[in-house]
Amino acid sequence: AAALPAPARAAERGETVFKQYCAICHSPDPGHNKIGPSLAGVVGRKAGSVPDFSYSSANKGSGIVWTRARLDAYLTDPQAVVPGTAMLFPGIKDADKRHALIDYLASLPAS
Repeated sequence: AAALPAPARAAERGETVFKQYCAICHSPDPGHNKIGPSLAGVVGRKAGSVPDFSYSSANKGSGIVWTRARLDAYLTDPQAVVPGTAMLFPGIKDADKRHALIDYLASLPAS
């Protein structure tokens, strides 16, 4: 079997991280909100903008656009980036896992 290109391998590792840390509350599928909003198309999206999801005022009013750098900071310590967020998650301290997760999130189409 041919080896996957580096971005595909990173996204594949990130899918494993997603399943471990995120899938209980978030879906990777467009339009499928769970306890948290769908993360399809999150990279480049304005915070608090998924239709039909009730966000905390902290998240909605943050003015954040989810760039890779902003996601990296948020996934390290959500409360530090969006004080008062309703997301009860301590963060992912392992940078390799965070970066793989962000590669996976970036691979998810918005629709």
